[in-house]
Amino acid sequence: MAASTPYITPTCTDFRSVARALTIVENSLTGSTQLLKSLIFNIHTPIIGITGPPGAGKSTLVNAIINTLVQQGKKVAVLAIDPTSPFNFGSLLGDRIRMASHFNHPDVFIRSLATRGSLGGLSAKTIEMTDVLRASGFDHIIVETVGVGQSEVEVAGLADLTFVMLVPEAGDEIQNIKSGLMEIADAFIINKADRDGADLFINNLKKILLQSKDGKLPIFKTVASKNEGIDAIANFILSNKKTKNTRRELLLTQKVYNIIQQNKMMGIEKQKLQQDLARALVNDDFNIYQFASNYVG
Repeated sequence: MAASTPYITPTCTDFRSVARALTIVENSLTGSTQLLKSLIFNIHTPIIGITGPPGAGKSTLVNAIINTLVQQGKKVAVLAIDPTSPFNFGSLLGDRIRMASHFNHPDVFIRSLATRGSLGGLSAKTIEMTDVLRASGFDHIIVETVGVGQSEVEVAGLADLTFVMLVPEAGDEIQNIKSGLMEIADAFIINKADRDGADLFINNLKKILLQSKDGKLPIFKTVASKNEGIDAIANFILSNKKTKNTRRELLLTQKVYNIIQQNKMMGIEKQKLQQDLARALVNDDFNIYQFASNYVG
């Protein structure tokens, strides 16, 4: 790869340059560090995080939001995060199937990314790839993340606006929503709101929010598959003027921590680790702590 490759500035008017830069960063190819250090952020591009349980309809919702934003003349980039199997390290990257209608749209850039084992649904590479998109001049960046859990708080360190997506089927589980998840939400989306129990679910959620400092958080009802309720979310995104983020230092600390952690772990490849561990396990005196202490990749 030519030495000049990493210094080609990615721009939303040239999707090939964006895809090339993302590939260099995602795979830590030669020059990736220099590329990241050379990024210039001269505009504020809002990053929208959408998180929720598998099957909640996140990809369908994102597809509908893209439609609305594009109709407003916006250029939109999407990072769709798919889970990586802990057994064969594969990933379906199936979000592209549900967003197929936008593949060739000149104002929409879609990239799928595997979690690569990250518990929070975000690999450390997600941070870097999002910054590449920010520097490319898109109007909006949407990050769709995997699953729900306290570790999903990671998305709040990445997004300017975080939507937590739930479905009526969550039922009594709403009582067990973890505080971390409640704290990261800037708004809730109840998808599949045409199903039985949706109104009761929403009322229960409102009661929980009223008991917390987040009692005024908006709750949107949607049926993404029928494009219902999407305009309200798009308008919220377009008109949202967040006050000073009191969590900024905390979230940036987490972001820098992830970057430092990634740099420290550079050279440690999980599949090779599994193979090395398998070889070490044949020894009768195997000790996991000694193995971890001495492991150099």
